[in-house]
Amino acid sequence: MPLQRGKDSGTVFRRLDWPTVLIYLIMVFAGMVSIYAASYDFDQASMFSADEFSGKQLRWIGLSLLLGMVILLVDARMYETYAYPVYFGILILLAITPFVAHDIKGSHSWISFGSMSLQPAEFAKFATALALAKLFSSYQFRLNAKAGNYAKALAIIFMPVVLILLQNETGSALTFMALFFVLYREGMSGLVLFAAVFAVVIFVVGIKYTETMVMGMPAGQFAVLVIVMIVTVGMAFFYGRRYVVARNLLFGYLALGVVLAAISITGIDIPALPFLLAAIGIACVYVCLDAIKTHRPRLYVTVASAVFGVVFLFSVGAAFNHLQPHQQMRIKVVLGMVEDLRDAGYNVNQSKIAIGSGGFFGKGFLNGTQTKLKYVPEQHTDFIFCTIGEEEGFVGAMFVTLLFLGLILRVLKIGERQPTTFGRVYAYCVASYFIFHFCINIGMVIGLCPVIGIPLPFFSYGGSSLWGFTILLFILLKIDAVRKNIMVY
Repeated sequence: MPLQRGKDSGTVFRRLDWPTVLIYLIMVFAGMVSIYAASYDFDQASMFSADEFSGKQLRWIGLSLLLGMVILLVDARMYETYAYPVYFGILILLAITPFVAHDIKGSHSWISFGSMSLQPAEFAKFATALALAKLFSSYQFRLNAKAGNYAKALAIIFMPVVLILLQNETGSALTFMALFFVLYREGMSGLVLFAAVFAVVIFVVGIKYTETMVMGMPAGQFAVLVIVMIVTVGMAFFYGRRYVVARNLLFGYLALGVVLAAISITGIDIPALPFLLAAIGIACVYVCLDAIKTHRPRLYVTVASAVFGVVFLFSVGAAFNHLQPHQQMRIKVVLGMVEDLRDAGYNVNQSKIAIGSGGFFGKGFLNGTQTKLKYVPEQHTDFIFCTIGEEEGFVGAMFVTLLFLGLILRVLKIGERQPTTFGRVYAYCVASYFIFHFCINIGMVIGLCPVIGIPLPFFSYGGSSLWGFTILLFILLKIDAVRKNIMVY
């Protein structure tokens, strides 16, 4: 049905989602207090001093509130009308950034304007969200209608990713992968998300157990091929709905396992790799023949999963070797392959000590020893959560977690009540960004994820991050505030 927007009634502030605004205000000012605590030393000036990180953050907060006010006063139709021009304008800015940015720890992602520096990658988030929402709101656009629609959506997502990678900002580039949750919400098959999880499992297992040998092959490869076999049986049964095929595959794999175990017991030195690959290959042929015989094309997904698993396994090594040495070391530290408490693992180890020492109620505001003695580098930016955990303890950490949970749930609720595809898709983009940043940042701080430089929204120090997330959120608040002015014919 065609949509026509009504005239803005001027009641934006009355219809504003005030619970979301309240959560935002609590977050930004709690973030400023946390930044003061993270950067505090015993002869430090006032929290509001312009010479301190907290004072500078307060200035960014004031500008953010002004920016949010301007966003709320702009006609909501402008965001949809100029979504593509804004997106391509940001792409141009990202493209020229490596040529004009200074080298900061190997990254060329910050543009200086006098004494102020901004990171264009932070603003690419809202621009990409607008462009993706504009695409999905196009006339008769359906993601699953044709392959070209997938190509358009993926192009919008990956163009900023490529340009940000050229700035040597891997962490910021990975943020855009969160938008695949939006594609799933709009009709993308869950098999894509399954493939992503499957790939992560293969990568972790394949890398972590490379040095241990099992039957003439790395234990990681052996384990992954066994996982591939389990996946083929499971998909044949649950996805292809073929009990007979799943049963025969299971019996065949078990028979192979008995044979390999017998060979191992006898002490015959025969590598297991050819047997495992042959078994998977035979299984794929068997499944294909059954698919042809029974006219069940869904069974081909089982074959595709097996082929994907095997191919990805043997490309993991090349992909890992392509990473920078420090990135490889961070992954090895997270996986427990090496213990590097002086270099790559130092930040995470000190962060875990700080959080653990906080206990249930924490050591008290400005009483954190790990924080005050500067044991955790970058503790006012990417590792701000460790300061909260040390000084406010489990209670403070849970309070921050509940704030993010409340914000994400509010954004999702806003998204579901939108009368237009544009508003719904944009809301899910916003929620996806917040989920990704929160999960990865906390994972970094407690050692569950590699350190990739992902800030904690509204808490980590930095004007670009604060501005970027403020724009992202307040555009959504504006769209939501005028949703009742949209007339459907």
